[in-house]
Formats: sequence, structure tokens, C-alpha cells
Amino acid sequence: QVQLVESGGGLVQPGGSLRLSCAASGSIGRISAMGWDRHTSGKERELVATATSGGSTNYAGSVKGRFTISRDNAKNTVYLQMNSLKPEDTAVYYCNAAVRGLGSNWVLDYWGQGTQVTVSS
Repeated sequence: QVQLVESGGGLVQPGGSLRLSCAASGSIGRISAMGWDRHTSGKERELVATATSGGSTNYAGSVKGRFTISRDNAKNTVYLQMNSLKPEDTAVYYCNAAVRGLGSNWVLDYWGQGTQVTVSS
């Protein structure tokens, strides 16, 4: 079993910054991709950013140039640095990871419990 634990959400004023962290633990053989989704009530879930173990990254157009995803593979941790935050960035942010378990050939997707980010003056 694999657990993802997020931290770093909160309330910030427009134009401010927050840094989210997500640590994976458990029976981990290898993590291929890690990333962040976000969900706002009444809207579809949006893929925000992803990062592969090899260092490739991908961003939603709405956050490109403002958000930066990074990974510490040794710590099985992914970060999301969010700058120039806007009210429309308000959402619950979920960490996700594609994990091959120890001794397994299967890759399964896992999600964290979510962390609330609110951008408001």
C-alpha cells in the first residue's frame, strides 16, 4: 500500500505565493510520474502539472509561467511552487503518483487527500 500526504495549502492574497509538498510512503518500488490536479466545486477536475522521474514536466496552460513542479526522487516527494496566484486558482489540490510497488510489475495510480488553496483578499 502507498500513501500520499500533502501539505502547504492555505489562504493567500492575490499575487502571493504558496508551496505545496507531497510525500509518498509505503511499499514503493519505483515512482514514474508525479503531479498535481485541482478541483473546484462545479468545475471539472483539472490537471495542473506533472513531472516524470527523468525530469520532464508538463503544465496546464492556465498555470504555465506561474507554477513550477519539482521532485526529490530520493525522498519520493513532489513540490508545486505557485507564484502570482489568482482568485481562479482557488481549489482543492490533489497530489497523484504512478507507482510500481515493491516486487510488483503493476503500476497503480494513487492520490492524496487534498489540500485547500484559497486566493482571496
